[in-house]
Amino acid sequence: MILLIPILALAAVAQPPAADLEESRDKQDRASLERVAHELAEAAGKDPKNAAAQYRLARAESYLSEVALELKDKDAAKDAAEAGIRAAEKAVALRPNEAEYHRMLGTLCGQVIPAHVLLALKYGHCARASIERAVSLDPKSAQAFVSRGVGNYYLPPAFGGGPELALRDFDKAIEMDPRSAEAYLWRGIALRKLHRNAEARQAIAKSLELNPRRVWARQQLEKTPEK
Repeated sequence: MILLIPILALAAVAQPPAADLEESRDKQDRASLERVAHELAEAAGKDPKNAAAQYRLARAESYLSEVALELKDKDAAKDAAEAGIRAAEKAVALRPNEAEYHRMLGTLCGQVIPAHVLLALKYGHCARASIERAVSLDPKSAQAFVSRGVGNYYLPPAFGGGPELALRDFDKAIEMDPRSAEAYLWRGIALRKLHRNAEARQAIAKSLELNPRRVWARQQLEKTPEK
């Protein structure tokens, strides 16, 4: 029994519930995400052929990048996204037919761009190609369409992106999953970019109704004009 304790403890570190990571993201708990990402990096390093371990690390780094960007720390956002890309690439190489792994890789490549726009040339193709692969493998994934929309939102129109294109993806995600707080949040952000502020506030308010703990959503609602 004593020997099982460290094994069980390691398993708990290696596999934090996704809901816990999301809660830390929602609360902008950067310290917690940094701690978990460090633990998962150690676990993934000890088991480099475990695709799920690499994916868990990539997901943690994605949330960390997201929060760093929300807190206006672009360098940290870039570093976390690039660390996540390395893990996601390993997961994809190990299980190339797993749609979620491609989605995560595309999401991370897309997250580098708002942190350092000049890197759009380097990561833009990865973001688009990986998300498109995810959609082709699982065309009913609302998350994939949210990720594609976020990528399109941040990708300059000159590179084939823009808010109008993003809005179509968010609408498709909501059609698939009407309870996707993330899709409503980003729909609102895209609408605000298009100066459709009243509609933007409605969408962000709906996101908060679905997920009231999301700090960044509340901040986005506060900064969106009523008209």
